[in-house]
Amino acid sequence: MPSYTFHLVNVFAESTFGGNPLCVFEDARGMDEAAMQNLAVQFNLSETTFVLPSDQADARVRVFTPGYEMRFAGHPTLGTAHVVRGSQGAGDALTLQFAAGLVPVRAQGDIWTLVPPVDGAPRTQAPVQSPADIAGLLGLSEDDLLDAPLWVDTGADQLLVPVKTADAVRRVRPDAGRIQEWPVSSLERKTAYVFAFTGEKQDGRDVVLSRYFFTKAGGGVDEDPGTGSACANLGGWLLARGHERPARVLVRQGEQVGRPCSLYLDVDGDGTIRVGGRVITLGKGEIHLP
Repeated sequence: MPSYTFHLVNVFAESTFGGNPLCVFEDARGMDEAAMQNLAVQFNLSETTFVLPSDQADARVRVFTPGYEMRFAGHPTLGTAHVVRGSQGAGDALTLQFAAGLVPVRAQGDIWTLVPPVDGAPRTQAPVQSPADIAGLLGLSEDDLLDAPLWVDTGADQLLVPVKTADAVRRVRPDAGRIQEWPVSSLERKTAYVFAFTGEKQDGRDVVLSRYFFTKAGGGVDEDPGTGSACANLGGWLLARGHERPARVLVRQGEQVGRPCSLYLDVDGDGTIRVGGRVITLGKGEIHLP
């Protein structure tokens, strides 16, 4: 009976039980896709990752939610890199291979930073729904919006919804009864990343308050504590809106779900987007499969 070692880590965490939890299987050789999907259901976290050999990078990574496989995701990238460094001795600079492409990852201690797998400029597209309709789906009014919602893709396309105030971010109440009306991404997912610049600064960074919502396979709407891919798309939004560069942003997320997260977003002068955060190891164990 083969056994597989898994690690539990918290990503974008500033405390032991903060951040976004992740399960990483350090060596998934011999495990088929059905087993990966079943293990993602078993752990019931937003994502579970499986590390495999790669002839293009330090490791190939497959990312599963309880409902489907993802081409790329932010906190799984950083958390998996942390595990790969520990299990393979890969050092502080490594590259991970995802279905969406190669992702370089760097560490300073336990703070990891990625560059998303966008080929060229971030892709953007206006949603079919009107700004007023999208605001209504989130329990807001059109007057709460800072700008029109926009699809942004730096590796995984998501709907970005800029609002005027942190209060508006906190007031978001998605209407689960209107799931069929939610905008749908190219990956057939229904998500919304709501954010506001608070006007504060911390350590020279502009502070943003954000929340990320997604519809669940079985129905209803859930909220993610810390979303690296959406943070990267915020960098894409800054580029699309002609924001001054370089940009240095501290994104606060997870406040409403009791899992506070700190995400560091940098947009360099040449348009390179970087997303980073601290990874804290919680523990490890073994799974035995028939």
